Amino acid sequence: MSELKSGQKPKDMPFGWALFCIAFLLCSMVASVLWLNIPVHINLLVSIAVTLGVAWLNGKPWKELSAAIEYGGKILVTPTIIMMLIGCLIASWIASGTVPMIIYWGLKLINPSFFLMTACLICAICAVSIGSSWSTVGTVGIALIGIGAGLGINPSMTAGAIISGAYLGDKMSPMSDTTNLAPAVAEADLFDHIKSMMYTTLPAFVISMVIYAILGMRYSADGVNSQQVAATLSAIEQNFNMNPLLLLPPVIVIVMAVLKCPSIPTLLISTLAASLLAMVFQGQSLAAMATILDSGFSIKSGFADFDKLMNRGGLQSMLWTAALGMLGMLYGAIMEKTGLLTSVLEHMKPLVKNVGMLITTVVASCTILLAATASQTLAIVVGGRMYVGEFKKKDLLPQVLSRTLEDSGTIVSPLIPWSLCGVYMAGTLGVPTLSYLPYAFLCWLCPVIAIIYGFTGKFVWKTGEHPSQRTYHDLSAVGTAVGEE
Repeated sequence: MSELKSGQKPKDMPFGWALFCIAFLLCSMVASVLWLNIPVHINLLVSIAVTLGVAWLNGKPWKELSAAIEYGGKILVTPTIIMMLIGCLIASWIASGTVPMIIYWGLKLINPSFFLMTACLICAICAVSIGSSWSTVGTVGIALIGIGAGLGINPSMTAGAIISGAYLGDKMSPMSDTTNLAPAVAEADLFDHIKSMMYTTLPAFVISMVIYAILGMRYSADGVNSQQVAATLSAIEQNFNMNPLLLLPPVIVIVMAVLKCPSIPTLLISTLAASLLAMVFQGQSLAAMATILDSGFSIKSGFADFDKLMNRGGLQSMLWTAALGMLGMLYGAIMEKTGLLTSVLEHMKPLVKNVGMLITTVVASCTILLAATASQTLAIVVGGRMYVGEFKKKDLLPQVLSRTLEDSGTIVSPLIPWSLCGVYMAGTLGVPTLSYLPYAFLCWLCPVIAIIYGFTGKFVWKTGEHPSQRTYHDLSAVGTAVGEE
């Protein structure tokens, strides 16, 4: 049998076997996380072995399975590089004093009652500006986690607010890869897509901000541990020299993002600038900075809580996350290229009898794809192409499909513990996925609102019903984006 090529549609596999593979992954993951305490990497490795065995038993030769593994590896290269660079970026921003300075002024200026709202809003603005949830969480998010800890805010709430804001920005920014990918898959115009997303994203954002305001009421300046805040401020003053130039690294990220520079050179230049600032202002040597970029920043200030916050980052710190992402992506590639995934999705098509069920099925399919492939890119591409014909049959404008893909394939991704986005967010912020999940309100409100619109008919436009009269573009092929940010 000839080697399976990228983009080639695989032959369908028996539905029972396909369902078994997905059920094995989901059930074993839940059991491992909740009861068995088996490392998630090993669980994924076993799931890969089971899926390979099922494919082989159903006539797939090793040559084809090997090609599927190589395909998954190619998709994973760019996200893995970005993960490692963000590890270096975090370490350099701490060593330079950039993160400590942001924490310092955050503790002085931010009222605890408004902290969760502020964190969500700041991350939303940052992510819209640079088009990346990963970069936002790995930079501003780290500083906000530190501020929240100093103010005595529940870290799960802080992480939820950070992720909600970051994914609003990632979802709505014209510079985001998923924001460009979803309309391409659905054959929609980019700016029609962004306008359409406002109808689900903005209500979810407003509701989230109201909830964060209510949660924030339990925190006040009177309830802040003044000794802890004073100790944190003192530790920063004693160990870091502060200077306005320390804000240069984040300014570089924002400016290069506005200029639409690629992620990798943007992260490299910001890391280099922060490293130079660390040597100039913090007295780090070249050899010390090289070690920090590799192993992370380390300090012993005598204040354990502050040390725990600062001792992080480095390329090595991302290897656990990268390994999990690699295994998840390989599992997804095998499921996709052997036809197991297609078999499951084909059996969901009879559910699309009306618009409400169609949108619900797209949301459910993208969520299943996220769980099965660990990749928001594959969820959007495969889920979108599976249902674009059904949207055309119902005479729905393409931006309704592209919006639904983002309301599920993009926004739910950080809620899946073993997905690339889930493991990155948990690893970077130091808060487990299942802990921040209840507080990442925007991430689960968007799909709920999308489904409500589907059944009520609100903001679900047919041809001729929307001010924009654009219909489907004539696309002969859709390319797959590789960034998971």
